[in-house]
Amino acid sequence: MQKIDATSPEAQSADLVMGNIAQLKALFPELVTEGPNGNAVNVDVLKALVGDATVTDADEKYGLSWHGKRRARQLALTPSTGTLRPYPEESVDWDTSQNLMIEGDNLEVLKLLQKSYAGKVKLIYIDPPYNTGKDFVYPDNFQDNIRNYLELTGQVEGGQKISSNTEASGRFHTDWLNMIYPRLKLARNLLRDDGALFISIDDGEIDNLKKVCCEIFGEETFVGILSVLVNPRGRHLDKYIAQTHDNIAVFVKDPDVSGSIFGMAKEGAMLEEYDKEDERGKYRELGLRNRNQAFNPITRPNLFYPIYVDSSTGRVSITEDDRFTEKVLPVTSDGIKTCWTWGREKVEAENDLLTASQMFDGTWRVFRKDYLSGEDGESASTLAKSIWLDKEFNNDYGRKSVKDLLGAPVMDFPKSPFLVQRIVSIASGSNDIVMDFFAGSGTTGHSVLAQNAIDGSKRRFIMVQLPEALSIDIKEHKVAAEFCDMLQKPRSIAEITKERLRRAAANIKAESPLFSGDTGFRVFKLDLSNIRAWNPSPENLEVDLLAHQDHLLEDRTEDDVLYELLLKLGLDLCVPIEQRTVAGHEVYSVGGGVLMACLAEQITREQVEPLAQGIVNWHKELLAAAGYSDQGKKVRETTCVLRDSAFADDVAKSNLAAILKQHDIQNVRSL
Repeated sequence: MQKIDATSPEAQSADLVMGNIAQLKALFPELVTEGPNGNAVNVDVLKALVGDATVTDADEKYGLSWHGKRRARQLALTPSTGTLRPYPEESVDWDTSQNLMIEGDNLEVLKLLQKSYAGKVKLIYIDPPYNTGKDFVYPDNFQDNIRNYLELTGQVEGGQKISSNTEASGRFHTDWLNMIYPRLKLARNLLRDDGALFISIDDGEIDNLKKVCCEIFGEETFVGILSVLVNPRGRHLDKYIAQTHDNIAVFVKDPDVSGSIFGMAKEGAMLEEYDKEDERGKYRELGLRNRNQAFNPITRPNLFYPIYVDSSTGRVSITEDDRFTEKVLPVTSDGIKTCWTWGREKVEAENDLLTASQMFDGTWRVFRKDYLSGEDGESASTLAKSIWLDKEFNNDYGRKSVKDLLGAPVMDFPKSPFLVQRIVSIASGSNDIVMDFFAGSGTTGHSVLAQNAIDGSKRRFIMVQLPEALSIDIKEHKVAAEFCDMLQKPRSIAEITKERLRRAAANIKAESPLFSGDTGFRVFKLDLSNIRAWNPSPENLEVDLLAHQDHLLEDRTEDDVLYELLLKLGLDLCVPIEQRTVAGHEVYSVGGGVLMACLAEQITREQVEPLAQGIVNWHKELLAAAGYSDQGKKVRETTCVLRDSAFADDVAKSNLAAILKQHDIQNVRSL
């Protein structure tokens, strides 16, 4: 039975460096060699493979550089030593919800989610702290980020640490870039190939943000910048131009896969335009003539040609005959020649989508039919525009939404839920995962629930928020801190996030009584790993040796350990978990038997055989329920985990492992 300790791969988050080396080795086996610390990349071989000229470490090269960039990149690649502990008592519908609200430093949380959610997230929307010259809190510590985070949030003794980011510090842009770079690096791994990233940002860092994202994602993945009117009056502190808009930078994971994912449904006031109907459904008529006079017979000679109309039916043709006698050219009412938007071949191929009408002056105009619904019955869509002027996107709507829900203006600049809901609606669909790792007041989670209620989808959300402390003595914090006191909760932004999600869910259920979708969420909190690391003190070696007999921390529950196993083995945190008593001990089946675990603190010699046989029998039931035959059951691999210190001796442990392996449970591990 193999033991899992703090250094085992099963006890750590994804090792991205080893993953990168493995991919290189698969492509170029000769590139990877043995180094003093294991596998290493041979730079000389790399130069031979791609040519010396394409491998450079020269200072003069195009790109964005800043002090600390190398460390920021390494920080993203360093595995986490933490875990996520479950808190059902702070959750809503824990047993059934597929939504996650994670309290913790988003850098560590992103690392911990790598195995379970890599390539599964359809949409990431974030509204990171703008670089305004004010202090912002980040616990990034290269050596021990988890302990640094616990000190920051007052969970272990230490002081709150605030990273000063004033312009006078000389590291104004540098600090912000060091904060955002590793988080975006990790976020990219979580996106599906057809996924998209939306980032709200002001003008202070838009240039740097775009360059960083182009480096991480690739320049070809840049979609564009959305300009959103968020403050029609303009900021009163601006010196030259009153700033009325925010930017949203948009990137996709893979432009060849994503395609046109930003279609906006034709809804609202536009519906009245679809005032005609035929056997295919409702449609509106759009002129076939190109209104841009820059397109004319000189610039587009292939798009200037006659179309002939049957005056009795309004049908059109590119060929003149006895039926199609009325000649129509793309000419304006004052005689200026333009051109058609379609070429001859398309007019001929899609002739049934065209119609013509005679105007009051006796001339004819050609129109194309734009249907409200597509051929598959889905709502038709049009590309999102780069400027968003909807009044509901204003910051005032964000503040009003929070105040109406919570009864107090607890956040200064929350995004409008209508704005984020628009993003959710155009860049995600049913069953997709939407993520926000700067959750703030919880606007994104609120928007996902609201959009699901509108279109009946089953999107899931993953929210991550640092439990940043709120002080009653700080003017900007006072209302929020008093709100937490009223709730009898710790004074932190994460408590506001959770309360907003609770109240938003209640509102949505009240306003949409027929909606039966998921409005709950599961709460997890970042903490030190349940698995004790070997870190002896020379002064107390004997005490440390005795304490290390049990690899698990004393104050952790079976659920704590179980969910760490899910994370480290790459299973969804919302995967079904069943529980059964076998030989007097609780046994868990995760994901229909992908993982089976018994975390009892003591297993006697007499209990070994009935416990092992009970696990085997349940395993067979699960295989049968999943449709595996006796011959096919080996196709699905099962891991069984037990507590190492529970066994009376090594003989008992070996006997149990032997019984399980005899019945095709080959991966038997101990903690």
